[in-house]
Amino acid sequence: MTEPNPATAHPHDKVFLSAHWSHLLMLQWRVPEELLRPHLGPGIELDSFEGTTYVSVVGLRFNRTKLLGIGVPFHQSFTEVNLRFYVRREAPDGVRRGVVFISELVPRFWIATIARVFYNEKYRAIPMRHAISDEIGIHRWMYGWRAGGREHRIEASALSNAAPMAAGSREEFIAEHYWGYSKQRDGSVFEYRVRHPSWRVWSLKDLRCDWSPRETYGSALGEILSNQPEFAFVADGSDVTVSWGSKLGGG
Repeated sequence: MTEPNPATAHPHDKVFLSAHWSHLLMLQWRVPEELLRPHLGPGIELDSFEGTTYVSVVGLRFNRTKLLGIGVPFHQSFTEVNLRFYVRREAPDGVRRGVVFISELVPRFWIATIARVFYNEKYRAIPMRHAISDEIGIHRWMYGWRAGGREHRIEASALSNAAPMAAGSREEFIAEHYWGYSKQRDGSVFEYRVRHPSWRVWSLKDLRCDWSPRETYGSALGEILSNQPEFAFVADGSDVTVSWGSKLGGG
């Protein structure tokens, strides 16, 4: 691959963060569009699958994390649980399908601070934990955190091995949005690119949510998330890069 010319490189060509994402536990709920519209910025539209708008809670592991090519001590491996939904933008080079994050939980103060400063993402640093195991062919995943004075956890298990996502499936729709959008304090939108190969996924045998979504996410979305997810799966993950990005209309 030819390296971009520094004199003409677009911000989307420059890597801000690189990491290996793994064990992405992804839970999806149907959500009314009016609850998500306040999080949109100019030029961004809601994306849907077969007419349904989804919000996802995603637990995952970050490993080998680097900022600007440098691994920061004690900040290279950590857990994240995020709440996100799916959007699209008509760009000059075609439709860009991406995500907007409503909330991102991490256990590292500086990770949360850097993401808020550079991207205006909704990060919080709180106590978190995880457990991942593969015993006698049973795969298990658990992500937990502490918020609102209590412990919360989402956990799942699977018996089969991970397999490629089916083309046109709900899983492919959820996993393959390769842009990020964040509404800025001045009302504009910041756009950045996320690059990774297609993932393999596990179909889940069991899923358990022992949590209070209202205490983590507030009342409106918390009420929806208190119901059982419409569907869920785990993706194996891969190496990932996140670009510097730019304000829309700013190049």
